[in-house]
Amino acid sequence: MSSFKRLFYLVKHRHLWTHVRRSVTTWSPVGAAFNTKTHRRLNLLDKNGGLFGVPELNSPAGFQVATKAALRNTERLLEKACSCPPGVETVESFDQLSDGLCKVADLADFVKVAHPDQEFREAAERTCIEIGTVVEKLNTNVELCQSLKKLLDNPEIVAQLDPDTRRVAELFLFDFEISGIHLDDKLRKEAVALHVKLLDLNNEFLAGSHMPNRIARSVIPEHLHLQFASEGSFIQVGGLHADSPDDLVREIAYRIYLYPNADLMECLEELLKCRYKLAKLVGYESYGHRALKGTMAKTPETVMSFLQLLTDKLADRTDKDFKMMRNMKKKLNPRNSELMPWDHPFLSGVLRAERYNIEPSLYSPYLSLGACMEGLNNLFSELYGVSLMSEPPSAGEVWSEDVRKLVILCNGAVVHETEGLLGYIYCDFFVRPDKPHQDCHFTIRGGRWCQETGQYQLPVVVLMLSLPHPTKSAPTLLTPGMMENLFHEMGHAMHSMLGRTRYQHVTGTRCATDFAEVPSILMEYFATDYRVISQFARHYETGQPLPESMVARLCESKKVCGAADTQLQIFYAVLDQIYHSQPQDRSTTDILKEMQQKFYGLPYTTNTAWQLRFSHLIGYGAKYYSYLMSRAVASMVWRQCFAQDPLNRDMGERYRREMLAHGGAKEPMLMVEGMLQRQPTIEEFVDALVSELNPNFETFIMDSES
Repeated sequence: MSSFKRLFYLVKHRHLWTHVRRSVTTWSPVGAAFNTKTHRRLNLLDKNGGLFGVPELNSPAGFQVATKAALRNTERLLEKACSCPPGVETVESFDQLSDGLCKVADLADFVKVAHPDQEFREAAERTCIEIGTVVEKLNTNVELCQSLKKLLDNPEIVAQLDPDTRRVAELFLFDFEISGIHLDDKLRKEAVALHVKLLDLNNEFLAGSHMPNRIARSVIPEHLHLQFASEGSFIQVGGLHADSPDDLVREIAYRIYLYPNADLMECLEELLKCRYKLAKLVGYESYGHRALKGTMAKTPETVMSFLQLLTDKLADRTDKDFKMMRNMKKKLNPRNSELMPWDHPFLSGVLRAERYNIEPSLYSPYLSLGACMEGLNNLFSELYGVSLMSEPPSAGEVWSEDVRKLVILCNGAVVHETEGLLGYIYCDFFVRPDKPHQDCHFTIRGGRWCQETGQYQLPVVVLMLSLPHPTKSAPTLLTPGMMENLFHEMGHAMHSMLGRTRYQHVTGTRCATDFAEVPSILMEYFATDYRVISQFARHYETGQPLPESMVARLCESKKVCGAADTQLQIFYAVLDQIYHSQPQDRSTTDILKEMQQKFYGLPYTTNTAWQLRFSHLIGYGAKYYSYLMSRAVASMVWRQCFAQDPLNRDMGERYRREMLAHGGAKEPMLMVEGMLQRQPTIEEFVDALVSELNPNFETFIMDSES
């Protein structure tokens, strides 16, 4: 985009920011786009261009049209992949085939949960099922698999492949093999049957894990009835009420919400058995070994070593944290001072608030959404030389009028209007009825080099948050937690934008699970560094900067009970590992009791089954440890590369080159080694997490030569 066109852009969209109520300074266009309500003029002559600019999706019926087109394209590419001579063209055909299905399925996956129109959601759901069925058939297509094996079994051809092409070919083959395609007919049919059964069990467990439990109203003290939802003569409990200041409310919620459901227990036990059977069938020692292939950790043994060492090094701090909580509970409730699992989240919050005055309402006036978006824009410009620009969506392009569209541009693009264009981020940030209450990142379209057009297919993603709308008197104001979540999710988005991979199969966040969270967690460090915050955090009315002392208090408050909080995550990760190891001659509850005692410390509560609420077992089976390991890597990258100067362009370029650009096209640990310029050990990962709990961690800089 030339300088003239940038100026034209600002003039064209000046209505977004010239009338904003602000008494000190004027918002930039990107800040104004997020600090004001949208008022799009309805022009009846505007043609509905379809969701995300896909012409067919201007109505729910368009999903069927798009699906049929994708399936026709699949047939053509399937024939090409099976018939072309072994080589690069084979892998390109596989990737095109995958891309054609993903572009429809990924979009439908988002629409089925986020679109406010039920007809759109139902049409998208049907598309997901139809495409999913085709993918299952492709994963068991012997002829398709053989075309890939011919390629990889020929050393001469493999030697001529570039590293990215070879890795993508190996990843596609891995997808085939975990479906059991290499087995004889009888065993392959057994593998397919297990896959089908697991799909049903996964859906059943996921649905059941979120279902509320209920109990007769007469059992609950009358003065507590208003704390819970009512259903006739029953009280309904749909969560743990972990933040309630009332000990009894928390205990009641814990005991009822976690009360065992026999059908769901049977579902979980069967699910774990089927996963183990399938893993053994396709040649793995356990489901955990299968799930961890290609990750940073590589094996369950490495994961357990990491978790055990972290437990050992946190032991003294964890004991001190629990002692602080016991003392606080005794102070608040002398008659019932025993520390129980339902006390941990609440009491840790009380201790943080008592030690540091971190009331969110004190921070929010400095953290308007527009200011935070300006901060992100400045940060990305400094580190990577890219800019966020707000662009009005076309008619029918978005699913709600409050969705903002961002164009991601390389700074200084001057030759052609699309040169330097990196991709699009749709920001679905505001609450609305029936919208999922979760912060997440959706890939709508992956980036890839299109051999057939000679152009790069630009990535498209959606970021979903649940923020309050701006009002007549104030823009949307974020709590510190909301601001960190925004930075976190934008880390995922920039991974998608800057992952300029040749193949969409490994684009952006399509990488190892224990690496995928590194870019997003790293952004949290930027979000709490005063040198970054001071560039954008200003009072929306007075323009006064957020005091440095308030940021320091916020950072220090996170360390309060930090060891106990980490230990709870270790317990969950260990439980996940044990469930996905060799079969146990005991129930999942018996395993939970033992692991809770060994890796957490607070007592197990009789007649509860927390594992039945552990919905992460579905999407993150054997990989729940990933968040801890990703945080360890992010901590090391921050301390070694950015803590001294968070806006260092050279480090930003190294980070982009070594960690973001490859997506999943490179071994994850090799990317970490490239960034740190050395090979880190599990002990260093553990030390990185432990050292975060030290006072004034923010000022501690690791010697980059160590």
